Amino acid sequence: MRLAAAFLLAIAAYAQTAAEPPVAAEIRRVSARIGADVYLFAKNLDTGAEFGWRADERVRTASTIKLPVLCALYEKVARGEVNWEEMLVVREADKVSGSGVLQELTGGARLAARDVANLMIVVSDNTATNLILDRISADAVNESMDRLGLRRTRSMRKVRGGGTQLKEAAGWSKAGLMEENRRFGLGVSTPREMVRLMEMLAGGKVVSASASREILATMERQRYKDGIGRKLGEFKVASKSGALDALRSDVALVTTPKGRIALAITVDGMKDVDYGEDNAGLLAIAALARQIVAGPDSPVVE
Repeated sequence: MRLAAAFLLAIAAYAQTAAEPPVAAEIRRVSARIGADVYLFAKNLDTGAEFGWRADERVRTASTIKLPVLCALYEKVARGEVNWEEMLVVREADKVSGSGVLQELTGGARLAARDVANLMIVVSDNTATNLILDRISADAVNESMDRLGLRRTRSMRKVRGGGTQLKEAAGWSKAGLMEENRRFGLGVSTPREMVRLMEMLAGGKVVSASASREILATMERQRYKDGIGRKLGEFKVASKSGALDALRSDVALVTTPKGRIALAITVDGMKDVDYGEDNAGLLAIAALARQIVAGPDSPVVE
């Protein structure tokens, strides 16, 4: 009897594993190879097919939180609380290190809010992000996400900078001051919520249809395509990436002949610090994205 029960359990376990799409096995291989955790969610917006891997676990966003910041800014503009043409001043005290170009400008430079917003996404400018957060606040970002139903996506504070040139943390939101959120740094979300945000943008439901189109167009111009967009050159990719010493993340909408694929991938826990284009996390994201979007055994594409 015991032998028969063990045999049935083995058969059930085998059937469950065999039913998994090949990308699940690839995620396990990637995790073992680079010693990091993978969090992923993908959805074909035209067929409804989905695939998730730890999709509802909260993850550090790094710079992907700049997308919710941009969405909140568009909401402020629509309400008449911010004007795209108003000038924001880049003071010496505002400059932070890391990605972007505003840190190279002479102190006192003035830029239109729209230009600052574009730099925040297109070159992931850290100083630009802080200027926007100073203007609207991290709490306003979270209130905007609440209105979209994305209650696990939180902006915590302003960007401290990159590398070893970190400024003191400032611009905290209420969520950022909560002790249980300190470990997330700049922001927190889940792969599923980030995909949901991309789905709402694709459906014209973030602020307005025109605002959603503009946000996606800005994401298409993002310069960092070494993650999800790395091996998808034949498709249109609107994306926002993020990087920390141990983390790489990317959120995107990929337009293909077989559907619009929204996906969010985070690789966290890498032991080696490498900011080169062949970072192990970036390569893993690129390979997984290719398999999901264009692979013969994709779980979201027939």
